[in-house]
Amino acid sequence: MFRSIALAFADLADTKVLWILLEALAVGLFIFAALAGLALWLLSGSDPCTGVGMGSCPLDPISSGITAVLLVLLAGWFLFPAVVIAVMTTFTDRIARAVEERHYPIAVRKARPIGVVAGAAMGLRSAARIIFFNLLALPFYILLLATGVGPFILFVIVNGIAFGRDLGDMAAARHGDRASRRSWLKATRGEQHFIGLLVSALLLVPFANLLAPVLGTAAAIHLFNRSYWTTDGTREVAAS
Repeated sequence: MFRSIALAFADLADTKVLWILLEALAVGLFIFAALAGLALWLLSGSDPCTGVGMGSCPLDPISSGITAVLLVLLAGWFLFPAVVIAVMTTFTDRIARAVEERHYPIAVRKARPIGVVAGAAMGLRSAARIIFFNLLALPFYILLLATGVGPFILFVIVNGIAFGRDLGDMAAARHGDRASRRSWLKATRGEQHFIGLLVSALLLVPFANLLAPVLGTAAAIHLFNRSYWTTDGTREVAAS
């Protein structure tokens, strides 16, 4: 597992991986910019006081803009992990191919691309699951505000568990049959969760949070290729 993480860090220097990282960041920024634009459009000229029976206080353009930014930042607490996993699922095939071409040439020949439709469906399921988990944890986030660090610790745990499962699913999706993938996922659940916790913790660190999604995806791909091909004697070792 630690070897997989170390290899993933080294892969960040790979030109192909770096380009994918930049594309993923661009997509993520576009999504949040679109959300901010939508919030601004919805708030422009609105009167929040009327909605709660407190007279009238229409928002001017400046107030609308500030409120929209604040709402997007607040929503980002819940949406950022979901957007991250949805975007990364879109790029899974390309990241997996870049990593496998460099380290696991046999795996490249055996791989079956996930495909755009299947990848999008996987990303939507993962995003919905992460949003659901965070909504369930919302009361505990609020209760832990008094502790200062409590919400951050809970954020790492809740999203780490979800990330671990989803990254494992993404790494395994290109290989084997359903039964063998399920067997591998069950056998390596602890390692997957550790990678998920690492990604979730890095999401809280400025600048490191930009690298965390690709790092986690590459680490999961390394974990899969370093263990799947050797956990069953009938499977050929894929590492170069």
